[in-house]
Amino acid sequence: MFPLLDIQHLQVSFNQDGTVSHAVKDSSFTLPRGKMTAIVGESGSGKSVTALSLLKLLPVQAHISGNIFFSPDGARQFDINALNSRKMQDVRGNAIAMIFQEPMTSLNPVYTCGEQVMETIIRHKKVSRKIAREQTLALFELVALPNPAAMLTRYPHQISGGQKQRVMMAIAMSCDPDLLIADEPTTALDVRVQKNILQLIRNLQEKRGMSVLLITHDLALVSDFADNVIVMYKGEIVETGETKKVLGSPRHPYTKALLACRPAGNTKEWRLPVISDFIPAKENPYQPVPASRTQPNENNVVLSVENLSVHFPERKNIFGKTISVYKAVDDVSFNVFQNETLGLVGESGCGKTTLGRAILHLVKPTSGRILLEGKDIARLDEKSLRLIRKELQIVFQDPYGSLNPRISIGEAILEPLTVHGLLENKNQRREKVVELLEKVNLSADHFSRYPHQFSGGQRQRICIARALALTPSFLVFDESVSALDVSVQAQVLNLINDLKADLNFTAIFISHDLSVVHYISDRILVMNKGRIVESGSADGIYLTPKEEYTKQLIAAIPGRR
Repeated sequence: MFPLLDIQHLQVSFNQDGTVSHAVKDSSFTLPRGKMTAIVGESGSGKSVTALSLLKLLPVQAHISGNIFFSPDGARQFDINALNSRKMQDVRGNAIAMIFQEPMTSLNPVYTCGEQVMETIIRHKKVSRKIAREQTLALFELVALPNPAAMLTRYPHQISGGQKQRVMMAIAMSCDPDLLIADEPTTALDVRVQKNILQLIRNLQEKRGMSVLLITHDLALVSDFADNVIVMYKGEIVETGETKKVLGSPRHPYTKALLACRPAGNTKEWRLPVISDFIPAKENPYQPVPASRTQPNENNVVLSVENLSVHFPERKNIFGKTISVYKAVDDVSFNVFQNETLGLVGESGCGKTTLGRAILHLVKPTSGRILLEGKDIARLDEKSLRLIRKELQIVFQDPYGSLNPRISIGEAILEPLTVHGLLENKNQRREKVVELLEKVNLSADHFSRYPHQFSGGQRQRICIARALALTPSFLVFDESVSALDVSVQAQVLNLINDLKADLNFTAIFISHDLSVVHYISDRILVMNKGRIVESGSADGIYLTPKEEYTKQLIAAIPGRR
């Protein structure tokens, strides 16, 4: 019997403006039937390009060579690379289905969720709309969507990220595929939602006997869910085998590095390892290096939040009067001490981002006080607030969306210096920008480059440099590492610790991942439904949580069994 998928000497290259780059280099592997196989590696390793090759979804600039033998019944096989576009339409969504990384951009915003699933069923199964609707409803129940009947008529923007991903799963499962490709299906999702999504994929795989190809950068997820693992680095397969064997005794330095750089596997006293500590392979094994840490001064309260609430109108009557409100932040009080990093953790919708933006006055509080160095910034007029803006800066979750694609990164960092009239002339400001770039491990040569010319981790460093341009005393990091590869995440967390020790700023670090918050923070506040449900030292919250909600967040961290 043939394996479900037999890839032989796959090579993918891209020709752009005469420059050829090799994304996948002479890769060969097989996918067994009825198993979950994971391809793991950082952004740029070639894992997503490999997956897209299986469905011939790469752009026209791509050149593919090698063989992709597919055998749905085990008795015969055919080469996907040899199929024309019409025959590929019968394979896509039918024999091989795919869940893409970003469900919001994968779903059509002008069609309801139900219509998008029905479209696939009608296209491949040739059934009536009535039968397609019944099957769609059954699929929504299968993927555990709440109120499946109501979901049929909802649009993508009306549901959460986890629910959108479940709709994508329903589309993928609609034709009982032999192979389901899941490309980073949980990136940037809350840890509990992430665990639920992957457990659901695992359950569907076992129930229907299909094969799953999971694309991810997180070996912790692989350890919990995958039967086999393929590790890719710079377009090449460097290690492959059963998950327990590969992760239990990794042979390649890159695999060792991916396992070592996760915050969950490290203590707060040491710097997080990064890929360069392992590759190229060194004669002496990696030795831990002490982390840069500043001690909070509990005698000096920098920020005091008192009974803060932020309410949004949820329903209005026909006269425009609000008749119900959504309490995003509900009567929250806490202090932040000088040189402290305060962690703020909770799931999407708990109010943590709204709280962070209210502190910066990017969202207007409904009630309460925000005292910065004893001054209530919630009641400042616009002119006074502008003067104090220099002291309060934020680093957002999406670095690409935070940077203007039309101006160079040097100009982006220069802009706040110019707006606030700091330093005497443009030359001095330019020198300051170069100094900031060097602080975040970039160089003066990067000044004239544009955001699209940098990787995700580099763009986040640029955003940190811009936030530091005004020498603020207080920074808010809002999910600043949630969508980064684990090794890039380690670099950014080390950088934040180094800069904090060097510049002595105070920070609030917002995240849904308790392992990250534990590593970077001195104290942690746990939020749920707009309220703080637990607070304490980072070690106390992480190691001995008291509240059931906190215990659930910790239990959902990948790799903790």
